[in-house]
Amino acid sequence: MDSQNPQSFTPVEGVVNPSRVPFRTVYTGAKIPAVGLGTFGSDRFSGETIAEAVKDAIAVGYRHIDCAAVYGNEHLIGQALRQVFDSGLKREDLWITSKLWNDKHDEADVIPACRQSLKNLQMDYLDLYLIHWPFPNYHAPGVDVSSRDPHAQPYIHENYMKTWRQLEKLVEMGLARHIGTSNVTIPKLRRLLDDARIKPACSEMELHPHFQQPELFQYVIDNGIVPIGYSPIGSPNRPERDRTDADTSPTEDPVIVEIARRHNVHPAVVCIKWAVQRGQVPIPFSTRRRNYLSNLQAAVTDPLTDDEMAAIARIDRNCRLIKGQVFLWKDGQTWEELWDVSGEITPP
Repeated sequence: MDSQNPQSFTPVEGVVNPSRVPFRTVYTGAKIPAVGLGTFGSDRFSGETIAEAVKDAIAVGYRHIDCAAVYGNEHLIGQALRQVFDSGLKREDLWITSKLWNDKHDEADVIPACRQSLKNLQMDYLDLYLIHWPFPNYHAPGVDVSSRDPHAQPYIHENYMKTWRQLEKLVEMGLARHIGTSNVTIPKLRRLLDDARIKPACSEMELHPHFQQPELFQYVIDNGIVPIGYSPIGSPNRPERDRTDADTSPTEDPVIVEIARRHNVHPAVVCIKWAVQRGQVPIPFSTRRRNYLSNLQAAVTDPLTDDEMAAIARIDRNCRLIKGQVFLWKDGQTWEELWDVSGEITPP
């Protein structure tokens, strides 16, 4: 997939030429557009609404769509993609990601789970398939933050590698062009890089001006892995269970607000500009054309100055918004134990 190739899909009014959108090159040489559309609508948007946004986002210039089985909308997105392809766009013009959910980590479940995503998305291969979380801990949709899976487990590297081996088979089978990680830490990623036959092409993580993860970000870059950043504007529509009184909002930060005033854009656009110029791939979610169009335009217009980038680097608050409490495996734990804050994998 090369975002520099001419596109045959009929444009609509108010578009970004996909050939102008920057891209990152993964270690295989494949190119991933530097801004994608996220499709996690939490409990606030219907699958139909999100699928319609996907179709229209492609019409206005997006070529990168980030999906996941657990979002429950891949079958609807697949219908939208089929309409897009029927209108003339080629499969190779898009970068499509999906993710393996926590209840499908068993060796026998991985390949069927990927095949189901492919069936739902109505395509023959994925550009990228990620392990959504490194914990095989299931929770029912909409549960309270204190909910725990009675069968929950800590991260066990040997088990994770069994799952990873199945992802490697997906590459060998041609069902996924690339594989990668999501919500992992440096200690976990270090172990994976030691043991993987096929290394991760991308690693998806929370990244925004108030949570810049500089050590993990640099570790990923240094190992030739492309960082994909979710919640790039601070996830204002995240589930209520993920909210705490200590949370901060990057789009309300005075530094971001002032930069937005100077550029005459919304603060969210500044967050996207910062992400693209820093070198990560933001995947903002929106169902409103005005918003997802401005997010894409952020990558191709009016870049931030070096001084503005430096000012944003100074406002990192280490404020993780997606904490993952429901994946904890025993009573009395705090969410920090999911993230190996000691520099070592948290023991069972």
